[in-house]
Amino acid sequence: MASLKALKVRIGSVKSTQKITKAMKMVAAAKLRRAQEAAEAGRPYAQRLEAVVASLASKVTVSESSPKLLAGTGKDQVHLLVVATSDKGLAGAFNTNIARLARKHAQDLLAAGKTVKIYTIGRKGRAVLNRSFREQMIHGIEPGDLGKLTFLDARGYADDLIARYEAGEFDVATLFYSNFKSVLTQEPTAQQIIPVAIPQVSAVADTGVSAATEYEPDEAEILADLLPRNVAIQLFRAIRENGASEQGSKMTAMDNATRNAGDLIKRLNIVYNRQRQAAITTELVEIISGAEAL
Repeated sequence: MASLKALKVRIGSVKSTQKITKAMKMVAAAKLRRAQEAAEAGRPYAQRLEAVVASLASKVTVSESSPKLLAGTGKDQVHLLVVATSDKGLAGAFNTNIARLARKHAQDLLAAGKTVKIYTIGRKGRAVLNRSFREQMIHGIEPGDLGKLTFLDARGYADDLIARYEAGEFDVATLFYSNFKSVLTQEPTAQQIIPVAIPQVSAVADTGVSAATEYEPDEAEILADLLPRNVAIQLFRAIRENGASEQGSKMTAMDNATRNAGDLIKRLNIVYNRQRQAAITTELVEIISGAEAL
């Protein structure tokens, strides 16, 4: 059983930890508001651009002269998993959930006889996946604070992915990130970004962009410009969603840690008071026994 001094030291240590977790919760709450506003502001543009590109792609006759981002490589053998997480921990299951979804997707592809390559944006995702897929890792980026990343950063990542695609390193690229729903809910999401996913006719109609439209210049020329832009926009959206999801998950995790620290302090105080009372009782019995002996 721990001594009174050891219990007192431990109680002080837990109290110090509780102050830190409470401060981290407040910081995450402050950052969450800005990150959530940024994520919500970028959604309409990203969703609309994706819908427009899908609508255009469904109307273009794919040929050898079509952009490779539209036509694809003609194969479905090599899959690149672009796993976007964060560089920092202490965010609950935020990074783990994204990596778990990517790991399951990779295992399914390998079971189907496909070749899997992994491209990570974020140190935490790479650390988790590196344990099971060390040989599949081809590149890793440590972006730093997700809230400080700009569209130029996302455009750089997109240019690198497109260059690798043009070089024939993979056939299909799937992006993994966390879609921010609320402070308590962040949904791991998988989205094909290369080549563009062409929906069925009914799916295009649901987007509201299936009306008869004339394009100037023609659809193929517009797609040549929009397809690379769409990859960058979807990456930027994923980064923004991850930024909000990270702060929401961190806020929840630090709140739980603060509560757990409070519960532990109460239990330790009970043990401390019991031992202190027992020590006092023992001293009183020794004093009374000694007095009677005299």
